[in-house]
Amino acid sequence: MVRVTEWRRPYNRPMDSRPIGVFDSGVGGLTVLHECLVTMPHEDFVYLGDHARLPYGPRPLEETRRFAREIAGYLQERDVKLIVVACNTATSAALPELQEELTVPVLGVITPEAHAAVQATRNRRIGLLATAGTVAGGRYDELVRALDAGVAFFPVACPGLVDLIEEDAPFEQTLDAVREYAAPLRGAGVDTVILGCTHYPLIRPILQRVFGRDVTLVFSAEETAREVAETLARRGVENEPGREGSYRFLTTGDPEAFRAAGRRFLQLPIAAVEHVGIADLERAAA
Repeated sequence: MVRVTEWRRPYNRPMDSRPIGVFDSGVGGLTVLHECLVTMPHEDFVYLGDHARLPYGPRPLEETRRFAREIAGYLQERDVKLIVVACNTATSAALPELQEELTVPVLGVITPEAHAAVQATRNRRIGLLATAGTVAGGRYDELVRALDAGVAFFPVACPGLVDLIEEDAPFEQTLDAVREYAAPLRGAGVDTVILGCTHYPLIRPILQRVFGRDVTLVFSAEETAREVAETLARRGVENEPGREGSYRFLTTGDPEAFRAAGRRFLQLPIAAVEHVGIADLERAAA
């Protein structure tokens, strides 16, 4: 008997060259973009910083939700294949709505951090440092307790800390602010602290100095980047492997100010920055 072997052509998955959209209220989300660039060097990215309306933290959640809907709608119109909300306040205020309304996948930065914190804690006492808007949104509390209902959770709002980091304020001024915000968490005996704002990793040495080595600081840019890569693979919308991707920058504020501050956050060169008017964003959500 002659065995007939069926020959099949190897399956070549089509590549998707559309860029990935990333946005934040300012340049803090560049810390997330940096990890995405390292994890997916073959992908293209477009980053939008809403400097004209920075900061988001003190604003009412409904206003932040509106801003996020405008920016995400604008990026979708620019034909991105996935959107990363690289802003904890905007993620807390708007992620479910964005995922329902948009046709492209939308990922946030809160879920990976909550998961990492629950895995890291030894005494089940977790603290959160975040903007007032993120704390008010309550999303971290919900996610942490969903993962471990027995965790004691201590959120602390840090008004003004984003401004100090954006302005690269003097060391002593930033240190004094960190000591003030860290005090209730140290008093609560937490062993794990979520850095619930994409700006905060820029002052990680100061935070670790105040909390000490026994406290684990959680910032999940790496986990977020990994989730982006897995989502692209699962949906079959990756770019051609082996190529070198590009990245572009948009801001609603001053492009030169964005370039100057952004280099410190991205740790990579920033060339041209395109200005986007608020009216253009508002039209995208109309």
